[in-house]
Amino acid sequence: MTRRFTRAELESFRDATVPDLIGPDLRLLFVGINPGLWTAATQTHFAHPVNRFYPALYAAGIITHAIDPAAGMTDADRAHLVGRGVGISNVVHRATARADELSKAELVEGGLRLQELVRRERPRVVAVAGITAFRSAFGQPKSLAGRQPHDPAWGDAEVWVVPNPSGLNAHETVASLAEAYAAPARAAGVLPEA
Repeated sequence: MTRRFTRAELESFRDATVPDLIGPDLRLLFVGINPGLWTAATQTHFAHPVNRFYPALYAAGIITHAIDPAAGMTDADRAHLVGRGVGISNVVHRATARADELSKAELVEGGLRLQELVRRERPRVVAVAGITAFRSAFGQPKSLAGRQPHDPAWGDAEVWVVPNPSGLNAHETVASLAEAYAAPARAAGVLPEA
C-alpha cells in the first residue's frame, strides 16, 4: 500500500542518504542520479509512486514479480533483486526534491566515487539512468544513450546510459524503458541473449 507523506514530512528528508543495494553476485548495477525525497523517506531507490523503474524491470523480465516500492521495499523484494544479480546505487547520495538542485561539482565528485565502487564491486554492466547527469558527472558532453566506449576508469565493466524512469521524463513509457533496460541486462547475463 502506498504511503502518503505531507510536503513537510518529505522536506525533512532533504540531504538524507539511501544505502546502495548490492549483493555478492552483482552483475548489473543500475545507477540513479540521486535519491528523491520519497526515496529517502522510504529508504527505497526509485520509490516515488509515478517512477516507472520497477514496472519497467518487470516488463523487461529483469525481475520476475512486481515490486511496489512506494511504501518501501520489503526484505523479500531486496533479496529478489540481489538474487537476480541486480544492484542499485546513485551518482550523488544526497536526497533532493529534483536532480537539477545538484551542482556540477557534486555530480563530478559523485561520479568519481561511483567509479571507485564499480572497480571494487566489479559488476559486468553499469546502467546509468539519465544522459544529462552522465554527461556532467563524467565529462562526456557528447555522449549518446546506449553502450559507451570502454573507459578504464570503470574497471572491466561495460557502461550503458539508459533513460531516466522519473515521471518527469514524460516522453518515456514503461514499454520504452523496458526495452532500454533489457539491453544492458542481456549484456550482464541477467536476461538471455535475444
